[in-house]
Amino acid sequence: MGKEQHVMTHPDGGWQVKGAGNSKATVRTNTQSEAIKIARDIAINQNSEVVIHRTNGQIRDKNSYGNDPFPPRG
Repeated sequence: MGKEQHVMTHPDGGWQVKGAGNSKATVRTNTQSEAIKIARDIAINQNSEVVIHRTNGQIRDKNSYGNDPFPPRG
């Protein structure tokens, strides 16, 4: 399983996708929706999770694209 991909604000403006534990952003975008799309593609490729943060740093949402311990029924 790959690293969680975090979507968060970039210190210099815009949004960034950053792998868990990485010191540098994987990519920087102008909008959060662009960053989410890129993070989702990376997470699907790595069988990992996307963690979406609000502008204040609080976690807004999480999506798993790998071995989900609680898959939905149905």
